[in-house]
Amino acid sequence: MSQPLAVLGRFVFGLRTAPFDQLRRSTAQRIASNNRFGQLAAHQHLGPGDDAITISGTLMPELTGGPSTLDDLRAMAAQGQSYPLLDGEGRYYGYWLIESVEETRSVFMAGGAARKIEFSLSLKRDEEPGV
Repeated sequence: MSQPLAVLGRFVFGLRTAPFDQLRRSTAQRIASNNRFGQLAAHQHLGPGDDAITISGTLMPELTGGPSTLDDLRAMAAQGQSYPLLDGEGRYYGYWLIESVEETRSVFMAGGAARKIEFSLSLKRDEEPGV
């Protein structure tokens, strides 16, 4: 068995399921701004803001997972639960909600089956259970 690229809950991102070629993370901070007469605005750090991850890749159903793989992710999203995320090197990212699952199908065979399915999974950081 090959090394997984990442694991979200019990879903394993791997070469046979949903290999991804990009994991993009955006971490924001909440900063309040108070205008002051004749001076620059005063700023105050209020704490962490939104933390988001986008995982994107391409499925080739003849070699990797196919539409049912994305259906599994949609079913996880529909549960409304957050899931722990770990990458293939064992780095723990915390708990994440699945905000959206997007797909684009192309290179169709006779009968309408897609040979290429590009996907994007949007995750949003959630509180750790019990915190």
